[in-house]
Amino acid sequence: MPDMASSYHYRVVDVFTERPLQGNPLAVFPHAIGLDEATMQNIARELNLSETVFVFPAVRSGCAARVRIFTPAREMDFAGHPTIGASFVLLDEGIVPKQSEHFVLEENVGPVPIRVEHGGRPMIWLTTPPIREGPTLDRVLCAGALGLAPDDLLPAAPQRLSAGNPTVFIAVRDKAVVDRAWLDMSGVRQIKGTNPEPVCVFVFAATQGGAYSRMFAPEHGVVEDPATGSSTGPLAAYMIRHNLVSGHAATRFVSEQGTKMGRRSLLHVHIRGERGADGIEVGGFVTPLVRAVMELELDAVGSSL
Repeated sequence: MPDMASSYHYRVVDVFTERPLQGNPLAVFPHAIGLDEATMQNIARELNLSETVFVFPAVRSGCAARVRIFTPAREMDFAGHPTIGASFVLLDEGIVPKQSEHFVLEENVGPVPIRVEHGGRPMIWLTTPPIREGPTLDRVLCAGALGLAPDDLLPAAPQRLSAGNPTVFIAVRDKAVVDRAWLDMSGVRQIKGTNPEPVCVFVFAATQGGAYSRMFAPEHGVVEDPATGSSTGPLAAYMIRHNLVSGHAATRFVSEQGTKMGRRSLLHVHIRGERGADGIEVGGFVTPLVRAVMELELDAVGSSL
């Protein structure tokens, strides 16, 4: 079959910020029919953002669209800033009616409910998928892997939690310690031991407004992530458990992430029900930045559905 030229419109938006060139950048292909899995992975690698989203018609009943999320290295079952950013693009492009207050996205992890607070700029909220408990880890080992001293960490034991992406949460004394932390593949191997599942490592300090955070995910092809919505719901659960934030119903706080790397992001958290019994929402603003077209020469155009 001869090569076929195909054009794909895409958007780049900055997520969890009201300022362009801050927050976490995301590419969204709102009409991705015709792209196969290998091509989507190659596009994500080419754009080299922490994630790229490809939108397809929903397969599951009751969902507005199906989204597939790729880092430069692999496909993700769920990720927060791609979910928020894709929701903004779907609304902005009219794929989801612009005044919608509620809709559901189909992701590999399952259906993800979206809530929209309309205003001068919409605040978009996702409901965190069910959080799975993992083991606690040794504080001294985790401190060493991050280039920190054991007394830089709080007494709370580091723990692996997952709402789709397994994440190790490590609480430290203050913002300065967060900024001194660093993690490479050698440190990841120390932290995860023999567990074969890729992990994210989330380092944070409790603040008056919530948390000051950084997240490292070299196994996902992301050295450091400016904003990690998929880890922020589990962060809230961890902080509530260790009395680092209130677990009362309707509590709100903000996790500031990405500041050290020059991409300040503000991830808003809403605790629904006592200690999150009715769910944990993660939300933020989205700033549109780029409209572009990608021209591809494909040997064959297949369906990713």
